[in-house]
Amino acid sequence: MILFLLQQRVQYFKDDDPVGGTILLVGLGVILVIGLLSSIIKNGLGLKAGSKGGKGSSTPRHFSFFALRRVAKDYGLNNDQTKVLEYVLKSNGVVDPERTVENPTVLDKHFKRAFKQIERAAGSEEEAQQKLAVLFSVRNTIDVRHNTSPGAPATQSLSSGMAAVLSVNQDSFPVKVISSKTDRVVVECPRSAVGSVIKFPRGTKVNLAFFTKNSKGFSFDSQVIDKADTSYGPALHLTRNRQAKAMTQRRFRRKQAILNCDFFMVHLEDTKSKKPRMVVENRRMKGSITDISIGGLAMKTQYPLSAGSRLKIELDYSSNAPPVAVLGQILRINRSGIANTVIHVKFLKVPRKAMNAINSLVFEYGD
Repeated sequence: MILFLLQQRVQYFKDDDPVGGTILLVGLGVILVIGLLSSIIKNGLGLKAGSKGGKGSSTPRHFSFFALRRVAKDYGLNNDQTKVLEYVLKSNGVVDPERTVENPTVLDKHFKRAFKQIERAAGSEEEAQQKLAVLFSVRNTIDVRHNTSPGAPATQSLSSGMAAVLSVNQDSFPVKVISSKTDRVVVECPRSAVGSVIKFPRGTKVNLAFFTKNSKGFSFDSQVIDKADTSYGPALHLTRNRQAKAMTQRRFRRKQAILNCDFFMVHLEDTKSKKPRMVVENRRMKGSITDISIGGLAMKTQYPLSAGSRLKIELDYSSNAPPVAVLGQILRINRSGIANTVIHVKFLKVPRKAMNAINSLVFEYGD
């Protein structure tokens, strides 16, 4: 009986109202398509309501590929760089690429994890260096964009433990900030080449320069208030009554550090061919790097050198790895202290492994 009634209903729709049945099926299809498109849009675009992660949001958040493509386009990343950025963000559970890329501190945490993962998982040294090269090309591209964006300097950027450069007349000395208060700054006393403390009388006019975590440079004029002994050693008390001024922005991030290095003079020797041959002298000389970037470095040394000279520099960047070598040219020379000179070197040739080593040092990924 039930089967008979069902057959009658089917027969009813089939014979008496075929248009109505068709409309019903089309309507159901439209509803399904709308639901499917709505789901795709929500998951793909990463709607703001879901990305905030508020209390009322119960829908799980998904990685936004559309946002990643916008970021890649805004920062001028190519296809390989975009894939690496996607790997960095997705492997760290990031769902909002735009917000993450805009925060250098958070971004560096994710890139540092990716750096460690590549080192561990790479099948060979060559594969690891290739992947690290692309990784750092992405990080530097983003960093350059951040550095060229306008930003207001703030004296609050100066903090305890920060590396700085104290300039007195024509001399410059790398120092460390011991403490930073509203009215004064305490820095360690600079030392000569032999390690003795250099004393400056009260009232001496100085300039203190420093770089923030995102490589923005600031400086301010000051003067010596007093000198005192601290748990960190002899220190200078400096006035802090002026707003720090932004320094000329460098293209690439720099790392202020004291690194030992060896260097050799390089000469160009004429040959029968059109291209001269580079000859490296056997004499090994010692230097101390005070700051470095992938574009060049500043080095303190006791040897007499001249601007324009070419050098092969061996960087002792890590206690767990052998030195890496780069070719550079001296741009300018400044006197520092009694017997030292500071040379500013532009890199001419940097092998891929050396470039990765310098990047890991500058961004502090290798510690």
